[in-house]
This record gives sequence, structure tokens and C-alpha cells, in this order.
Amino acid sequence: MRAALICLALLWSGQGAAGTLTLQSRTVTDWKSVYGQVEARETVPARARIGGLVADLLVTEGDLVAQGQRIATVRDDKLSFQIAALDAQIDALDAQRITAEAELARGKELVGRGVATVQRLDQLQTDVDVVRGQIASVTAQRAVIRQQASEGEVLAPGAGRVLTVPVTPGAVILPGEPVATIGGGGFFLRLAIPERHAASLNEGDAIRISTGAAHQTGHIAKIYPEISNGRVTADVEVDGLETGFVNARVLVSLAVGTRTALLVPASAVSTRSGIDFVTVTAGGHSSERAVLLGEAVELDGESLIEVVTGLAAGDRIVTAE
Repeated sequence: MRAALICLALLWSGQGAAGTLTLQSRTVTDWKSVYGQVEARETVPARARIGGLVADLLVTEGDLVAQGQRIATVRDDKLSFQIAALDAQIDALDAQRITAEAELARGKELVGRGVATVQRLDQLQTDVDVVRGQIASVTAQRAVIRQQASEGEVLAPGAGRVLTVPVTPGAVILPGEPVATIGGGGFFLRLAIPERHAASLNEGDAIRISTGAAHQTGHIAKIYPEISNGRVTADVEVDGLETGFVNARVLVSLAVGTRTALLVPASAVSTRSGIDFVTVTAGGHSSERAVLLGEAVELDGESLIEVVTGLAAGDRIVTAE
């Protein structure tokens, strides 16, 4: 909810070297300061598809990666031994196939001469088919093992920045274990706001962000319906958000409530012996009133100071022109 603050407008009537102003009611925004945290929209782990030894690691924390980029290689030496064993089986079966095909060719010749029976020829044909089937089966097994070996390449699941790398070259990992965590899909501020302000929040509300000496503006993009630990979670979109450090805390101000106050320009206030005074004019006579000042307020591009006590609406005060 956009908070409203009833304060006093300043109407000038210049006279000579000084001016006077009459206080009237106006509406301004009241802000609540909270801390937001810079987070990636999508945080996805890049996982190893096979277990084995991390042969090489090509990224470190903070690196930018593209989708599908190879970031590590996992090697399992057992796979190469299995491929070598299957290759040997294929060579042996291929030799059996050559022999069986030669026997089939001789059998056909003998059947043509009437020396061998058709039953014997069928048996020879079956032997050739069996060997060929065995070769096809072992070849398929070898293709599976080769595919597993190729899955040792760990690829980035999306474009973004590498947030964590929990492994080191030479480490042994299991299938499905994360090799790196990629933060992508853009960055935003995540706020945890006390639940007493939940009714004040609306998607699209403007916020103010302080990053050192710079000030930025943004808007609430999403409010999550679940309250956790007495706080409401909200995401804030900010153009040009500094993303050099993920999970960095940023001071954020958002509108949460209303209150009434009186505002005067700083030029209307004088301070002596630690006491603040404002000059008030009435009936052609001027007198000083001691006032208690509050916080500074920015209103329509003008810097004003809140007066907690000492003035009332309708007072005419004197200020330097």
C-alpha cells in the first residue's frame, strides 16, 4: 500500500529580502527500510551423469557460461575396459561368422550335387543367423557403453554465472552429484518483509534501492502467498541491478503506512545552543518558536524537514528567499 503522509505545503509570497509561507495539507509517501538480497532467477546444478574421477574442471566461481558449454569431464576407466572386452567379443564372433558363412557356401554346393541334405543346409543357415545376431547384440552393448563414456562430459544446463563449484580435479563423484551450480535467467532482489505489512504490498508498487552512494528504483514483480517465519517474500525487478555478488544484501525502502506531519524548508530553521527555532509572523509582528524537528522528507524534488511540535497548520513562517 502506498503510504500517505499529511504534511504542510509551502506557499510563497516574496517580500524584500525574506519570504513568508503558509502551511497547507499535502500527501507524500512514507517509506519502510528493509534489506533485500540479490538472487538469480534460476539456480540449477550441473550434475554428473556417470560416476568416476573428475579428469578436468574448466570453470571456477564467478565465470560466465553458455548453455551446453562443457564445464568438466568425468572419466570412468572401467568403461574403457568394458569397451575393449566387447571389441574382443565382436572380433571372435566375426571369425565365427566367416567360418559359418564358408560352411553354408559349401553346404549349398553339396546340396546342388545331391551329396548333402536340405536339413543340413538349414542347420548351416541357422548357425550363420545365430552368429550374426550375437554380433548385433554385442555391438549394441558396446554402443551403450560408448554412450555412457560420452556422458562423462558435464554440460552447463543454461546460460548464467557459476555460483559454486563443490568439487576439485581428481575428486571421485557419484552419478547425479553436482559439479557446479549455475545461476541464470536474470537477477532480482528478494525481500523478506514483516507480515504486519503484508496487506500494504501490491505487485507493481515502486521501491527505492540504496547501493552505496547510488540510488535506484524498481517495482515489486511478485508476492509469494506463503508466510514463513513471520515474513512475506517478494521479488523486485530492478533495471541495471549490480550482480557482481549473488546473495549480496541491499538496503531497500518501500511504502507501508500513513502518518501526519508538518514540513518546512531548511532555510526556515535556525539553531542556537542546540535548540531549533522557526520565525512565525502574525499581525505584522514576528516571533521565534522553538520546534522539535523530525526526519528529512523529499517532496516533489524539494528537501523539507518535518516539524514534530511547535507549529500548527495555518501558521505563516519566515524564511530566507
